[in-house]
Amino acid sequence: MGLLWSMKPAVSFKRFQKTNALSPHIVNFSVHDGGAEKRGRMLAEVTNERLLMGQGISRVPVREGNICGMLFTPPGRGPFPAVLDLYTSGGGLSERRAGLLANRGFLVLTMSLYGSEEQPRSIQGIHLDYFEEAIEFLKKQDKVGSKGVGVISLSKSGDLALSIASYLSSVDAVIWINGCSANTVLPLYYKNRQILPPLLYNPERLIQTQSGAIVTKYAMCHPLKEENRASLIPIERAKAQLLFVASEDDLNWDSKGYMMEMVERLKHHGKQNFESVCYLGAGHYLEPPYGPYCPSSYHVFAKKPVMWGGEPGSHAAAEVELWKKIQEFFRTHLRCDSAETNV
Repeated sequence: MGLLWSMKPAVSFKRFQKTNALSPHIVNFSVHDGGAEKRGRMLAEVTNERLLMGQGISRVPVREGNICGMLFTPPGRGPFPAVLDLYTSGGGLSERRAGLLANRGFLVLTMSLYGSEEQPRSIQGIHLDYFEEAIEFLKKQDKVGSKGVGVISLSKSGDLALSIASYLSSVDAVIWINGCSANTVLPLYYKNRQILPPLLYNPERLIQTQSGAIVTKYAMCHPLKEENRASLIPIERAKAQLLFVASEDDLNWDSKGYMMEMVERLKHHGKQNFESVCYLGAGHYLEPPYGPYCPSSYHVFAKKPVMWGGEPGSHAAAEVELWKKIQEFFRTHLRCDSAETNV
């Protein structure tokens, strides 16, 4: 799959995204006489259609109560393990990871926090009640067989996933990918009460690069400093199984450092409900594998292009390994009595 992950954007700071699972990714391959530089007479050509949803997968928009999302259900009678996909907190819906997980036998609800139809264009705080409502919705689905749900995250939604596990019930497994150990950027509320203040960043610590993108890794305030400790998520309260995933070369923030802090904190509290993995040479955006590596793109909170870090080959290898680990982790900790599916 090197032909795919090694592709580079034609426009600077552009990230390749497939947000709608109904739309396949069409890739045209062609071989030319004289190589890429001369690009002479075409010798051969083929078109590859990459589907995000397999045959029989159900994709249903969800507009129930406060929930704005998309529900993916595998074919067959089930029962299936249920997963809440918090792909991004950057606004709108992203269906790629949810559709691909449904292909693997998981019933998945991917949610929009803001920016979709009938939602505000921006938010000033995050309410855990929204995710509690989504968890109850998932548990009521006829084909769900797991007693609790799994939660998978990425970046900012990593701290959301940890807060969900720490404050809400019915969560059995959480995957934290390159997130923070503290509640970041926006205050967190539950039952109309602020439960965690935001950990903020210092714009004076942003590093400008020659490409025009910035490095944000060192800008975040340190969560262990006394003035910031109130923003730390009390993960020692979580009963769910936790999988921490960090990239060694994450330039968005110090995800490895945050992971190590959480591991030490859980050990201090005598907890054993966690495992951790760190990927050498990988950058911030660890996604399902075989997509183009993204070195830099627009950052919704910094409001400018940022460097994400990582080396293309190492990053691609990490995505392949992580995709296997995600499925294994959820299958281990979201057990169903039986499963009959055509997937």
